[in-house]
Amino acid sequence: MGVTLLYLAVIVVIPLAAMLLKTTSLGLEDFWRIISSGRAQAAYWLTFSSAAVAALFNSVFGLLLAWVLVRYEFPGKRLIDALVDLPFALPTAVAGLALVTLFAPEGWYGQYLEPLGIKVSYAQLGIIVAMIFTSIPFVVRTIQPVLEDVPEDVEEAARTLGATRWQIFSRVIFPLILPAFTAGSVLCFARAIGEYGAVVFIAGNLPGLTEIVSLLIVIRLEELNYPATAALATVLLAVAFSALLVTNLIQAWQLRYADKSR
Repeated sequence: MGVTLLYLAVIVVIPLAAMLLKTTSLGLEDFWRIISSGRAQAAYWLTFSSAAVAALFNSVFGLLLAWVLVRYEFPGKRLIDALVDLPFALPTAVAGLALVTLFAPEGWYGQYLEPLGIKVSYAQLGIIVAMIFTSIPFVVRTIQPVLEDVPEDVEEAARTLGATRWQIFSRVIFPLILPAFTAGSVLCFARAIGEYGAVVFIAGNLPGLTEIVSLLIVIRLEELNYPATAALATVLLAVAFSALLVTNLIQAWQLRYADKSR
């Protein structure tokens, strides 16, 4: 435990404490001026709304992908299972370059989407696509092991009682995987709001239009404006930590409710 706590302190606690101490060097008025500027507010809206859409998309299709990988056998299953982890191993900058190659106006997909009026590169849609790509493993890998542990006799019992496939899923299986589903979705959101490498290549990075918070933080860092950098980073930290804290509380309530139901 001592080694674990020491490692946690060195890797997580001390860097975060240093950032928060840098933030406290600002007065409350200066802190509010930095985080409430028009440019910062536009970056917040773009980042959080894009991350929410990406998390919603990944929640649905990540659940479907986990279901297919657990419940079906088909040629190429191991390959697809390995591809799920690709965003973990692939540098995000490489992912961004790949997405630009696909969705640029002359790209493989972009050349067909642009004439239809669907603009992906240098637009919010491109940011959402990049966030989806980099965060979907969190949903799949959180749900998949829990889904594998769902007892088959529970489904058989529901089937013998006349339940349809949808009733079995919605009333038997989904409540069992709901804590994992919630955790995966929030982890996906938290990962998306901090994404940088994959987004900057496809976003266009126009202040007030396609500039995410992470890029604004890097810009302030390059300007050697460390207090402003820490202030903006504190906002992202607060949002991500609050989302994770609420998720843990919901999971604890769900587990207590499940125990009482039994």
